[in-house]
Amino acid sequence: MPPALQARLLADRGDFHLEVNLALPPTGITALFGQSGSGKTTLLRCLAGLERAEDAYIEVAGEVWQCTRRNIFVPPHRRPLGYVFQEASLFRTSRCRPTWIMAGGACPLRSGASLMLRSAACFGIGHLLARSAGQLSGGERQRVGIARALSTSPRLLLMDEPLAALDKARKNEILPYLERLHAELDIPVIYVSHAQDEVARLADHLVLLERGEVVASGPITETLARLDLPLAQDSDAGVVLECQVQGFDAQYQLLGLRLPQSEASLCIAHPQRPAGSRLRVQVQARDVSLSLHRESQSSILNRLPATVRQVQLVGAHALVRLDCAGAPLLARVTRYSADQLGLAPGAAVWAQIKAVAVLA
Repeated sequence: MPPALQARLLADRGDFHLEVNLALPPTGITALFGQSGSGKTTLLRCLAGLERAEDAYIEVAGEVWQCTRRNIFVPPHRRPLGYVFQEASLFRTSRCRPTWIMAGGACPLRSGASLMLRSAACFGIGHLLARSAGQLSGGERQRVGIARALSTSPRLLLMDEPLAALDKARKNEILPYLERLHAELDIPVIYVSHAQDEVARLADHLVLLERGEVVASGPITETLARLDLPLAQDSDAGVVLECQVQGFDAQYQLLGLRLPQSEASLCIAHPQRPAGSRLRVQVQARDVSLSLHRESQSSILNRLPATVRQVQLVGAHALVRLDCAGAPLLARVTRYSADQLGLAPGAAVWAQIKAVAVLA
C-alpha cells in the first residue's frame, strides 16, 4: 500500500535545524514523539503550511502541497486538513452551531449540518452545540475543537499535543474519544506528544525525533521494544501488544487475552469484552519480574515462558528484551538480579506480570 504522506523537509531556524524524510501510512495514528525542542511542532506547522521550509517536498494522498524545486506551495487555507492545537481557539461569544468559529475567522460547514452532527455524535458533544464557547470546560472545548477539525472532511488531521493543557481528569475524559477516533477514522492522523503513555495508548506508527532529525520510524509494536532508542531509558518504557480476547471470568472479573503472533496468553483485571475482539494493552518494563523457575504460590497470575534476546546495562539497572513465543516484552531489573539469574541472550526465564499491572 503506497504511503498517504511523503515529506522531505529542510528548515533552518538559526540555532535549530530540521531535516526529515518520512513516508507515513494512509490510515491510523502516527505519533511524533520527542522531548521539547526536538522539532515536533515545527514539522507539523510545515506540513500545514503555517511555516515554510526552505527546501521541501510534501505530498498527501497523491496531491503535492509543496515542492521547492517546482515552485509549488499550496497555502494553508487551501490544504484539505484539520489542525487541532493545544488549546481550542474558539471565540468566547460564539455558539458551537451552526458554524465552528476559530480565532482568525469562521469555517462554515460546506456540506450542511450532517458533517457537524456526525462529528458531534463521535465526540459526545451534541448537548453542547447550543452553548457559547465561554460556557465550555477545557475538556469540552478541546472535544469541540477536534470535532470542528473533522467537520470539513479533511484528508489529513494534525494534532499538536491536544491534551497538554489539560489536567489528568480532563485528559481521561478525552482519551476514550481519541481511541474511538483511532478506530473509526479512515484518514492519516499525525499526533504530536511527549507523553509516552498517550503514544502507547493511541498510536499505530511512531516517529521519534531528536534535535530536528528522525532517529526511528516504524510500527509502534516494534519501535517501543527497541533497546537502542532513548525510549527504552524512560521510566514508562514498555511494549504495546494488540491482543485478542479469549474469554472472561465473571466471578473474578478477569479477561483472558491471546498475545499477538503467539500461543501465550495473559489475564488482566478488566471489564468483559466480546470473545474474538481486539484489545490493545501496554506492559511496562518495571512491571515485569523474572525468574528461572515457574512460581506456583504467588499473587502474580501471569507467568510466561520467555527467552532473553538482549540485555542492556544502564547504571544500576539492566533492561532485558524478551521473546514470549513470538511476542516481545521488556523487563527492567537490577544489575544484581541480572547477575544472579545469569541473564544473557538465549537464556530461558519466566516473565511474571501482575494482572492488575497491565494497562488496557
